[in-house]
Amino acid sequence: MGPDRIECKGVEGATAAAHALSLPAEAYGNDAQLEVMWAMKAYNHAEVYFNLISSVDPKFLKLTKSDEQIYTKFREAFPDLSIQVLDPELLKSADAKEKWRPFCNQFEGVVEDFNYGTLLRIDCQKDYTEENTIFATRIQFYAIEIARNKEGYNDFVHNASSKAKLKKDKSSS
Repeated sequence: MGPDRIECKGVEGATAAAHALSLPAEAYGNDAQLEVMWAMKAYNHAEVYFNLISSVDPKFLKLTKSDEQIYTKFREAFPDLSIQVLDPELLKSADAKEKWRPFCNQFEGVVEDFNYGTLLRIDCQKDYTEENTIFATRIQFYAIEIARNKEGYNDFVHNASSKAKLKKDKSSS
């Protein structure tokens, strides 16, 4: 039997939700409310990240204290992986999972919550939408987004946001 159902209202609810999300997955089975909380947490993470790359030049972003190590190991393991527009099969197929598993597992104890689920944009020039989003582990997200930042692929989002802001500022003057 899993933990009691959680009401996510107010500080007590947020505290209960945070505690629940820290428990091992085996404690839950298929709790629909927990799935909704995970989805909300993943969406909030995605929204914060997209706002960040929209506001700050992605080349200067540091996502973890291990960015250099993650990037180096990622490009050693996946030197030819196209990251501008991802092919979900290269992340999700059985063969892909076999290639990703050793890469991901080397970051256990190095990157906090390395295997938590998060949302990843397929096309880095587009926002998070249902059609442009896949579910990935946090270390896959970091590896791909650090590479996108370093290799200039996320510049498009930043530049588009900067141009839109400049246009808005000029029209309101």
